[in-house]
Amino acid sequence: MAFEHEQAQALRILEGIEQGSMTAAQSYGLIEDADPTLIYLIFTWLRKRYRKHEAAEAVVGRVLEILSLYPAVTRKVKEGEDDPVVAWFEDAYSYRNLDGPAFIALIVEKLEG
Repeated sequence: MAFEHEQAQALRILEGIEQGSMTAAQSYGLIEDADPTLIYLIFTWLRKRYRKHEAAEAVVGRVLEILSLYPAVTRKVKEGEDDPVVAWFEDAYSYRNLDGPAFIALIVEKLEG
């Protein structure tokens, strides 16, 4: 049950930022309880996935809004950056080749495993 809950929460964070369905405050409410590695990977996935996308301004703008309003998120992202799971993912996968649900399922499984 915990695995499914973690996966649902992670997908809510990603899709809330990606689709603009949550405010920065709502996103922060979920982010503050999340694993730093997960948050680093989600934010990196969003930045890389939307680098040259027509929705880049909106999606990356929401990421930047969260980071600027909540310095604790910036610290959490930085903390998660050096986790071995990040190196594992970046060696084996491409951020751009996984859609949101597949990305979250893979990451949460690795983090919970």
